[in-house]
Amino acid sequence: YGGMGLDFSYSIAVAEELGNIRCGGIPMAIGVQASMATPALARFGSDELKKQFLTPTIAGDFVACLGISEAGAGSDVANIKTTAVRKGNEYVINGGKMWTTSGCQADWMCLLANTSEGHPHRNKSLICLPMKLPGILVAKKIDKLGMRSSDTAQIFFEDVRVPSSNLIGEEGMGFTYQMLQFQEERLWGVANVLTALETLLAETTEYTGRREAFGRPVLHNQAVHFRLAELAAELELLRSLLHRAV
Repeated sequence: YGGMGLDFSYSIAVAEELGNIRCGGIPMAIGVQASMATPALARFGSDELKKQFLTPTIAGDFVACLGISEAGAGSDVANIKTTAVRKGNEYVINGGKMWTTSGCQADWMCLLANTSEGHPHRNKSLICLPMKLPGILVAKKIDKLGMRSSDTAQIFFEDVRVPSSNLIGEEGMGFTYQMLQFQEERLWGVANVLTALETLLAETTEYTGRREAFGRPVLHNQAVHFRLAELAAELELLRSLLHRAV
């Protein structure tokens, strides 16, 4: 949306519409591409990096993934252990990532790695990592309870060499860039489930209106009626909070 002069609300409108797809994995894959793995590159990346990675991703020729979570660092992003050590005009990457959405089919990864020994909020960098490089092992496609049309990968890096020019923005700013990227991701995630929740509520209301027990529709029991009203109110609060945050 940046290139068209549109603000973030347009992206959220798209996310809400995608919630009409009766499948979680497809909207999630689109979300990773549009609002999770690319905002930092769009905002802070060099023109050369944008040409190499962002343009084909927007065109749909490249699939992007986001390398943040690790087996010991999911929500605690500061605790990641993957390193990217500067050697001449290259970074040498060692470590691994877990629960990487679209990781099995991705052409490149927006990778968060430790580029120095310093403070955990100031020692990380974001790097555009082509996924075909030697030393990258996509170990397995993780078997999940839901979102089964979406591939989620465990990935290992062993002495992977990538040009230092693949750094997004400044070295050591990766944690900050990623927190900004997460803001868009989290809002996108809310917008995407909002429509699905609406569908669930509407269908439950319709079903309880049809389903009879003891000679009348289940919906006409106060406990059911009140609960559905509460859920409808919660959903409306969520929508208001989302739009205000956007």
